[in-house]
Amino acid sequence: MAAGELFSDDDRRQIDTTIRTAEQLSRFEFSTYVGSVAGDPRSFATQLHNTLVVPQKSLLIMVDPQQRVLEVVTGRKVRERLPDADVLAVVAVMQGEFAEGDLVGGIVRGISKLAEMSRRSLPSS
Repeated sequence: MAAGELFSDDDRRQIDTTIRTAEQLSRFEFSTYVGSVAGDPRSFATQLHNTLVVPQKSLLIMVDPQQRVLEVVTGRKVRERLPDADVLAVVAVMQGEFAEGDLVGGIVRGISKLAEMSRRSLPSS
């Protein structure tokens, strides 16, 4: 997670715990980037997503609080279970939290909702 100065140790722990739980529930990898974005936000987020270990099974949430930018990039395997319409619905929830000044809560709720939604169509083992 970038831009650690925005978060207390407790905030970081809460986000990290939420990510670990989401990964266990969904079987996808979740990453967050919170900080300055250079250039086009979508391109920046996509470039970050492409550097992840397994981008096709990963989901990146990028937030630039200064520019008020939020992007969510999903890999190919993620999109098979989590359509863009579902992601957009979660983005709206996150934006509402951010507008109320709750950056950590928005991130945590967004990660949790995305994991729950992707689990709906989890293949049985």
